[in-house]
Amino acid sequence: MPAIISLKDISKTYYNGDLAVEVLHGISLDIEAGEFVAIIGQSGSGKSTLMNILGCLDKPTSGDYLLDGEHVANFDADELAALRRRTFGFVFQSYNLIPTASAQENVEVPAVYAGASARDRHERAEALLTSLKLGDRLDHRPNQLSGGQQQRVSIARALMNGGRVILADEPTGALDSQSGDEVMALLRSMNDDGHTIIVITHSREVAEQADRLIELRDGRIIADRTKKRRSNPDAASGLKQKAIEGVAAIADVTEAIKMAVRALRANLFRTILTLLGIVIGVGSVVAMLAIGTGAQNSVLDRISSMGSDLLVVRPNMANFRGGTGGSVVTLIPADADAILEQPNVAFAVPEMTSTMTVRYGNIDYQTSANGTVPQFPVAESWKVSKGEFINQNDMDSYAPVAVLGKTVEKTLFPDGENPLGKYVLVNKIPFQIIGVMSEMGAGPGGNDQDDTILVPLTTGSMRLFGQRNVRSITVQVKDGAAIDATQQTIQELLDRRHKRQDTQITNMASIREAVTETSNTLKLFLGAVAAISLLVGGIGVMNIMLVSVSERTREIGVRMATGARQRDILLQFIIEALVVSAIGGAIGVVAGLGTGVLAKVLGAPISFTVGPVALAFACSFLTGLVFGYLPARNASRLQPAVALSSE
Repeated sequence: MPAIISLKDISKTYYNGDLAVEVLHGISLDIEAGEFVAIIGQSGSGKSTLMNILGCLDKPTSGDYLLDGEHVANFDADELAALRRRTFGFVFQSYNLIPTASAQENVEVPAVYAGASARDRHERAEALLTSLKLGDRLDHRPNQLSGGQQQRVSIARALMNGGRVILADEPTGALDSQSGDEVMALLRSMNDDGHTIIVITHSREVAEQADRLIELRDGRIIADRTKKRRSNPDAASGLKQKAIEGVAAIADVTEAIKMAVRALRANLFRTILTLLGIVIGVGSVVAMLAIGTGAQNSVLDRISSMGSDLLVVRPNMANFRGGTGGSVVTLIPADADAILEQPNVAFAVPEMTSTMTVRYGNIDYQTSANGTVPQFPVAESWKVSKGEFINQNDMDSYAPVAVLGKTVEKTLFPDGENPLGKYVLVNKIPFQIIGVMSEMGAGPGGNDQDDTILVPLTTGSMRLFGQRNVRSITVQVKDGAAIDATQQTIQELLDRRHKRQDTQITNMASIREAVTETSNTLKLFLGAVAAISLLVGGIGVMNIMLVSVSERTREIGVRMATGARQRDILLQFIIEALVVSAIGGAIGVVAGLGTGVLAKVLGAPISFTVGPVALAFACSFLTGLVFGYLPARNASRLQPAVALSSE
């Protein structure tokens, strides 16, 4: 009958720089389905190298390897993984169980890479372990099992995908004699069921229990003796039909995530230190952008409260000083009347200010007195909270009336007395309080806008300020789209009236744009500082993954031996990096939000938006992907035989 395995003139040479060491010299042999074969040899005879080639864990340097009549010597890594997955089962001397996984999870590994469903995996693994008298040890980890029990778990894993060919490398080497006898009895029972058994051993006693004994010395077969033919081709053919066939990928992402969490939990302290870098980075991004956005919004709100379609006309003091000298009246109330007659002007509000001492009872307070007109609340988007504002009749009659800002009200009337109708002395001149403005808070320059007393412009000019010129004229335009053209028209008007350019006009829309630009630059700077923290966290992720690959090299070899392709290993380690980054990102977002809330309680302007939070979390995820790729790539490119032989 045709051989399941056929080697023809196989040689294997290892290279160490310019030094070439030939380990196998022209090995040729055929193994039929259902045979029980022992390959015996002393250390250095080449038996482990031969096993690696037989199990598609390594490639021969030359020669032909046929498996089921198919040439496999030139298969690529993924094609060899597929062969291992559907054909071979491995039983190792040191068991090679994944220490962080339970017995059942260890047995399920080959089926994971075969694409079996979770339910099918669980049921088959439980059935195999129960048949091997480990039904009560399903959730035990390797360190909770004896050597014999661990080897039985290893055997169950070898049978998980069908295991037509079982390669047992020194299966009794680490066991006591009783456990060794039990393992050999299991291998004999598996052979009776149709499995082709190939035992690699240096023990003559173990080898004699096989039906065929092949002896190696110095990389050559020196004896091939068949004691009795007991191959079971019919049963072996049935095993081929029962082999698990799947999509050859990790069955689902949740399984990969479970593996990742298990691996990270095994080194909890190191994982926490790595998480700390991501947490600080993400938390910094969230908190700093919230603070930056809050500060920007605070300033923009104050500017908006004054109106973004406003023009503020003030004397151009630089040009004024460059004139003929002396005290020149620059802006006067008549200029406001002339501006009001221009197209696209809704109103023009002249103001004059000076520092005055206000007295009520025995309380003296120095504040800013502002002479203005009835349109002032509209121009400044400032509402009256009590009483009423100055009207045109007050203007025309030079009425001694006043409206207080909140700070002045609280200072002069600390006990909550109603100020309406009361009289205060402004520079020793009595004014009746007719209203109180609502609270505005600090202005764009940080000054207290509520620290003021408002009087009619006419009254203030005659009785308080002793001058005709005004400090500024606030102009509200009707159509904000034409604000630049209106600004030009007003500037030309004032230049004609004054016969010189002694005024300057500030466009609030341009101020808003400048503030926005400056704030965005500040936020970019804050974000860059936070991004550096995130970069440090990413380097930490790469570090832990590189260490993890180094520590788990043998586990990677086991996964490859059980059928994992390169992309399965790549995906596994990338997901581990992503899990670290995702957990760190989530904690960082919470920490950043908490920092923002604390800053808000302490009085800082804070603005939380979904964008920065999503960006920070996405960046942490991207950090895991970028910095986890190199270690994952290194892991996926390991040679199975090399990985399995690592200490």
